[in-house]
Formats: sequence, C-alpha cells, structure tokens
Amino acid sequence: MTTNHHGRALSDQQARRRVASAMLVGTTLEWYDFFLYGTAAALIFNKQFFPSLSPAAGTLAAFSTFAVGFVARPIGGLVFGHFGDRVGRRNTLIVSLLMMGIASTLIGVVPNYASIGVWAPVLLVLLRVVQGIGLGGEGAGATLMSMEHAPADKRNLYAGFPQMGTPAGLVLANIVFLTTNALMPSGAFDAWGWRIPFLLSGVLVAVGLAIRLHIEESPSFSKVVSHHKVETFPLREALRVGVVRMGLTLGLMVANSAVAYVFMVFTLSYGTKQLDYNRSFLIVCVSVAAVIWFATIPWWTGVADRSGRRTMFVGGSIALLIWCVLFLPMMNTGSAVLTAVAFLGMGLIIPVTHSVQGAIIADTFPAAVRYSGTSLVLQLGAILGGGLAPIISSALVGESDGSAGVTVYLIAICLISLVSAVILFRRTEPSASATQVDEASAA
Repeated sequence: MTTNHHGRALSDQQARRRVASAMLVGTTLEWYDFFLYGTAAALIFNKQFFPSLSPAAGTLAAFSTFAVGFVARPIGGLVFGHFGDRVGRRNTLIVSLLMMGIASTLIGVVPNYASIGVWAPVLLVLLRVVQGIGLGGEGAGATLMSMEHAPADKRNLYAGFPQMGTPAGLVLANIVFLTTNALMPSGAFDAWGWRIPFLLSGVLVAVGLAIRLHIEESPSFSKVVSHHKVETFPLREALRVGVVRMGLTLGLMVANSAVAYVFMVFTLSYGTKQLDYNRSFLIVCVSVAAVIWFATIPWWTGVADRSGRRTMFVGGSIALLIWCVLFLPMMNTGSAVLTAVAFLGMGLIIPVTHSVQGAIIADTFPAAVRYSGTSLVLQLGAILGGGLAPIISSALVGESDGSAGVTVYLIAICLISLVSAVILFRRTEPSASATQVDEASAA
C-alpha cells in the first residue's frame, strides 16, 4: 500500500495507474509542444521567419530549425539522465515539463522577421533548443517511471503508456491547429493566429504539472538508493553494456522514428506544395492515423507481455518496410481516397514497433544507470531517425522533383532496423524481465 498527497491509502494497483496516467498526460503535453512546432515549421515558419528565401529554401530552413530540437535532445538526455540516476526520476521529469512548456509559450510571442530581422530566427532556434533539451529528459524518464512501477507480467503494457503520448500529442496539436485556423478570418491565422496554440501550451503544462507533482518516486530507483548503489557517473557505467549491443539497439529504433516524422511532418509540406492537397485534409489524415496509433498501443503491448517481443517486433518491422514502398506512390496518385488509405496504414503499422521500443531499450540497462543509458540511445536514435528525416526528404525531393528518392531512403532505413532487430534478438533474450535486472543491480 502507498498514500496519496492527502495521506489517504492507495492500493498498489491504484498507485500504478496513477503513475501511468501521469506519465501519459505529461508526455502528451510535451509532444503537443514538439509536434506543434513541426506543423508550424511545415506550413507557417518559412513565411514568418525566412521570407527572403525561395519557397523551397524557406521550407528547408524551417525544417532545419525543427531538426535543431533533435540535436538538443541528447544534451537533455545526458543531463536529465545523469540526475535521474543520481537524484531520482520524479523531480527531473517535473523540470523537463516546465522547460518544454515555458519554451513553447515563448515561441508564441517571438516577433517575426519583418519586426526584428535576423534576430527572429535566432530566438526561434534558441527556444527550439530549450524544447529539445526538455524533451530529451522526458522520453526515457517517463517510460522508466511507468515501467518501474509495473507488475512483472505487465512491464510492456505500462511502458507503453508514455509511448501513447506521442500520437496523443500529435492529435492534440493538430486539433488545436485546425480549430484555430478554422475560426480565424482568411489570412489572419498565417499572420498571427498561429501563435495561439503555442500560448495555450502554458495553460496545458500547468495542468500536467499539477498531476505530476502528486506521484511517487520509482520503486526501482528507491531500491537502488536503499542499497547504496547510486552511481557517481551513471553514463560511464551504462556504456559497459558494450558498443555492439548499444549499436544494435540504436539501429533497431531508427526506422520507426524516421518513418513517423516523414508521415507526420514532411508529408504536410510535400503534399501541399508538390501535390496541391488541401492543408486541412492532410492534417486530418495525419490526425486520424494518430488516433489509430494511440488506440492500438495497449493491444500490442499486451501481445508483447503475453507472447514476447521478438516475433511481434520483427513482423512489425517487415510490415513497415512494405508500407514504405507503397506510401508515397499512393499519395502521388492524387487520389484523396488512396492518400487517406496510405495514412491510415501508417497509423496501423507504426505502433507495432513503437509500442515496445522504449521497454526494449530500458531493459538493456540495470536500474542504477537505466535513465542515462536509455536517454542516450533514445536521443541518438531520434536524431538519426526523426530529426534528419524531414530535411533529407525535402532535399531528395528538391534534387529529383519527385518522391522516388524519399521512398528509397525509407526502405534503406527500414532494412537497417530490421537487420538490427534480428541480430539483437538472436544475441539476447528479448523478453527478459527488467525485474531480474533490477534485482541483480541492487544485489
């Protein structure tokens, strides 16, 4: 039994659910901020902050500021990972949420290029760096908090709750973006109305902070403290798992990240500028696919808990590769129906591997260094996958004036992840209980 902040007793199950819910809410709000920037970068920022560039160059510059957030994420991962392993998961997650919310709110008041010239994109990039650092601390920490509170037979399920924050944040960002756009007079949204969703972030983060303040510290970290096993330099100890295993784990996750950001961000720019699709139509397609993504994560994590991750992850990787062959050609037909099907297919396939990748990475490391190790892998994977994907895709389209190069790029990165997963699962036991790792680390 444990107690809540009013001193009333909570059952272990209630406490676990409270933590899982708090992690879901917090990650949803942080991803709302992150994806809101991505949508604005695809559709708005080229005109507001890079008006002197051509449309293609302006879009590439806007996506570059989007990528800056990914470059900053390893910094956040290293800093928050260190303190998460030294002083605890809970407090570091509170700080990460505050950083993201404050940065996003300030983006809503940054003057545009017409007002302050080159300082406008400079301020935008600086705030994007703060966003990236905040999210770098969130991804691993939220997964660990939820997973480390879970019963031994449901660790994939609980680790999946923070993963659900990714599509939930995307849907929330797109709903707010679309609603604000629909309610504004013609031209007003592009001129100043885009700021409203960013300003709303301040209110949403206050709600998330109130929830996150009332959860208990991770039992695994508490056990490490009680056994006096806190590491002075946790990242150094995390690296002892070996370069090969770290590399395979990193390779395993890059495809899901890259494909997701092509599907969520790059297609908004490509579809509107190259294929003349309506902006709202594409955002709705992405949002409906994200709802499917969100809804199916508990199913897939349940499958992983019952049957193991190996077959499910490898099968999902193969399905993702096949759908990448079809995805952009279906968009290129100009058919709204085929385009919608292409997006819905992504919504069905992406969660198969995304749902358990956080748990797979976390189970690579013992509890005493798990935050540091997991953060490093997650954030490097995010850069190599999601951070570079929109830029690479935009450059490939600019070179060839078509999407064939992007399709080849997605196939190549899917093959990297598939091969990495097969080799990793042959070298290790993918369903090994993290409880055993925790016990070993505390012994």
